Amino acid sequence: MKDFIFHSPTKIIFGRGKNAEIGEELARDGVKKVLMIYGKGSIKRNGVYEEVTSSLNDNGISFVELGGIKPNPVLSMVYEGIDLARAEGCEAVLGVGGGSVIDSAKAIAAGIPYKGDVWDFYSGKGPSEALPIYAILTLSATGSEMNGNSVITRDDSMEKKGMHGGAITTPKVSIIDPSVQFSLPKEQTVYGAIDAITHVAEYYFNGSKELNFPDRLCESLIRTIIESTDVLLENPTDYDARAELAWSATMALNGMTAVGRGRGDWSSHQIEHALSAIYYIAHGAGLAIILPAWLEYTKDVNGDKIVQIGERVLGIKGNPEETIEELINVYAAWGAPVYLEDAGIPPSDAEKIAENGSIGYPLGSAKTLEKEDVVGVLKLASKSK
Repeated sequence: MKDFIFHSPTKIIFGRGKNAEIGEELARDGVKKVLMIYGKGSIKRNGVYEEVTSSLNDNGISFVELGGIKPNPVLSMVYEGIDLARAEGCEAVLGVGGGSVIDSAKAIAAGIPYKGDVWDFYSGKGPSEALPIYAILTLSATGSEMNGNSVITRDDSMEKKGMHGGAITTPKVSIIDPSVQFSLPKEQTVYGAIDAITHVAEYYFNGSKELNFPDRLCESLIRTIIESTDVLLENPTDYDARAELAWSATMALNGMTAVGRGRGDWSSHQIEHALSAIYYIAHGAGLAIILPAWLEYTKDVNGDKIVQIGERVLGIKGNPEETIEELINVYAAWGAPVYLEDAGIPPSDAEKIAENGSIGYPLGSAKTLEKEDVVGVLKLASKSK
């Protein structure tokens, strides 16, 4: 095991009806005015908006709203949020939604005190300060509720890049009520599960040698995610399955899966960022296409670990190809696209995707990839491979 430091500044409040505690948490921290951001209105249909705003009002917290954050959040909305929060004198940012909303909250919170362009934080510069960030999670996928990461797409250049702010941009308090996810469309549950699985895989397949507890933790998370998703596709309102999936998705990227390993590989994510920046497909859908292809491309260095996870998680005893095929079968059975053509992406666009500015070369830790390697991964992601 490699040396490590693990620190999480996030207080997690988990369970039914817990969203109503947000006002009390803000008041306890001395916050009097907050910028509340959310997506395209689902929180007004499922009761979360009323629950949260009532809690804010009951605790004397003033708030201004910015709705309309969309999946694959864009820089222009971040700028709008920064301007609004500055004009209104907001003291904190509250993201009510899934990973896209919480990622935007982090960008806005870091941008408010910064005198430069917030995009600097997505171009290699780390933030030195940010307003306090709070989160109400309505879609389990990205783990953004318990980490300092944020991914934003720049509208003009179609670059999708990440900020890694550490504790500075990690939420102080995140509330997770699994029951509010009962009404999620099937594909959102599926794509959230695939995103979480890929977060685990980015560390599991990072080139590190076999590690007993760290590997078993990763394997347990992936197995739980698969089993919970299978249940939810039959019964979307199964609370226990929702809770298992929600907590597994949080654990997948809160730092625990990195312990003892060093950094993750992240090639699959960077390649997918280029896909969804250009074609605007759901992040989880893109990962369903890219991760199996990347595993196939890197089986020369990851072969033993692919076999290991096949035996321990998927019940496959054989070669890496059989494990990869079983993973594809799982995703396909869930209704996810598993090839570029399934998502309407022409395989002939491989060069265009590989040239997108979302990808920073060289990438990867298990196997270093250059542009020609990314093209190779994309060719394996085609039905005509």
